[in-house]
Amino acid sequence: MIEKLFAELDGSYAEMVEIRRYLHMNPEPSFHEEKTAEYIRSFYEKLGVEVRHGVGGNGVIATIRGAKPGKTVALRADFDALPIQDQKEDIPYKSQVPNVMHACGHDGHTATLLVLGKTLHTLREELEGTYVLIHQHAEELVPGGAKSMIDAGALDGVDAIFGTHLWSTTPFGRIDYRVGPIMAAADTFRLKIQGRGGHGASPHETKDAVVIGAQIVTNLQQLVARRVDPLESAVLSVGSFIAENPFNIIADQAALTGTVRTFSENIRTLMEVEMERVIKGTSLATDSTYEFSYERGYPAVVNHEAETLYLKNIAETVPGVEEVYDAPPQMGGEDFSYYLEQVPGTFFFTGAMPDGDVYPHHHPKFNFKEEAMLIAAKTLGSAAIQYHGEDK
Repeated sequence: MIEKLFAELDGSYAEMVEIRRYLHMNPEPSFHEEKTAEYIRSFYEKLGVEVRHGVGGNGVIATIRGAKPGKTVALRADFDALPIQDQKEDIPYKSQVPNVMHACGHDGHTATLLVLGKTLHTLREELEGTYVLIHQHAEELVPGGAKSMIDAGALDGVDAIFGTHLWSTTPFGRIDYRVGPIMAAADTFRLKIQGRGGHGASPHETKDAVVIGAQIVTNLQQLVARRVDPLESAVLSVGSFIAENPFNIIADQAALTGTVRTFSENIRTLMEVEMERVIKGTSLATDSTYEFSYERGYPAVVNHEAETLYLKNIAETVPGVEEVYDAPPQMGGEDFSYYLEQVPGTFFFTGAMPDGDVYPHHHPKFNFKEEAMLIAAKTLGSAAIQYHGEDK
């Protein structure tokens, strides 16, 4: 059966590339993926596959039922793009939509799962169990699409879930897995400092919001160094600091935004509480006021041990996989975390480093090696099919 799966996928690779390039040329940003969702729905309907659309928003779910009894396995791919101008040169399939592009590989994820779904449908008379193909909208933008799709029943009856991310900075031919936390909780904070402005020649008559903000930034950097257990992990980054004024005016206001990344819920709470304590103390010392908000984004992606080690063993048998690597966790965020809070499963990275120049995810020149989609499809498909034979 697995050899048939691989052969079918090999024969459909050109279609996979065609789909990926079409989606790359026609991206839609988070929560606005109507045409992409319609494309996915139409793909399955033409095959005669059972499909639901409008799931939790723009989500689409296809269900393939094998002829034999077995477990229900979900596979997930996201399909939203980013508000970035595509700056790739000499690429015939670059984005045709101004200021929107697939800069994270979601077009590849979608093409992978569509062709894998078609293959599973072709082999359905020989398959055990049920395959739930979750095509998720809005991964890139909190609150994301995963939670609303789960609330709409995406995981009803599902025994396990598997997902992958094509990763442009990981060597082609490598599968990265990890038991436990593999991606971080991704939170956002916003701070408005209210001082008292005045003339640059009379600083003693002001409460300089720029100086106060600079103090807060410096003080916040001490939290990770002096409040977080060194055996734990945390990142606190101030991403913007805005206090626009003429050159000779001292600012009365400053606005700061940033992100906090953690793996442990205890450290996540510690950071939120301690940040406000530092801000409040600095504000009191400088006789200023502030408004502070801390928005919790996606939880950490925490892989289940049994399913992760199972995936590791599967990946070692997939053609084209040259290394299966126990990778360190990454500080990026992913709303696949919500699925793993509900059912057993694992999320892994498929190496997709392109030939030539390599750009990170969310870069305007981002691209990936398309052959990685075939490895991803074979790994996901093999894991899904063989999971039914596992005593979980």
